[in-house]
Amino acid sequence: MTDTRLDPLVTYGLFLAWAVHDAEELVRGPRWLRENLPGLRERFPGVPERVWKAVESVDEREFTAAVGVMAVIVGAAAVAGARSGGRSGLYQGAVTGFGLHGLVHLAQAAVARGATPGAPTSPLVVIPFSLWARRRLRRAGVLRPVTAGGVAAGLAVAAGATVVAHGVGRRIAARF
Repeated sequence: MTDTRLDPLVTYGLFLAWAVHDAEELVRGPRWLRENLPGLRERFPGVPERVWKAVESVDEREFTAAVGVMAVIVGAAAVAGARSGGRSGLYQGAVTGFGLHGLVHLAQAAVARGATPGAPTSPLVVIPFSLWARRRLRRAGVLRPVTAGGVAAGLAVAAGATVVAHGVGRRIAARF
C-alpha cells in the first residue's frame, strides 16, 4: 500500500538533519584536525604528501565557509524534494548520499581508532534520518531503487560537492 501524502519533514528534514550534523563538525572539525594530524601522518605514511598539505591548509574560516556553501547545496536538494513531493532525483540522491556519508564517517572513525568529527552524529542523526526518509518515500510510492551504480554515483556526488564547497570556501575565506 502506498501513501501519496509526504510530510514536509521528510524533505525539509534533510536540511535539518544535515544542519545538526554539520554543526557538530563545525565545533569539532578544525581543532580535531590540528590535534590529530601529526599522529595520522605517522600512522599512514603511504598517504601522498599533497593530501596532508591540503588537509593542513584548511583553517576555521575556510571550513566555516565550506559548510555555508554545502548548506546551499543541501538546501537546494531539500527544496527540490519538497516541490516534487519527494520525486526529485536531486533530493533522493542527496538523501542516499547523506546516509552513505554517515557510513564514511563511521569508517573514518574506525580507521582513526577514535571519534572523528561527524562520527558522533552519524549513527544518531545522519543514518537514522536517511533510513527513515527512504521508508517514507517508499510508502509514498516515489522512492527510486538504489543500484550499485547509484551508490557509487551518490558517493561521487557527495565527494564532488565537498570538493566544490571547500574550493568555494577557500576563495570566500581568502577575501575576508
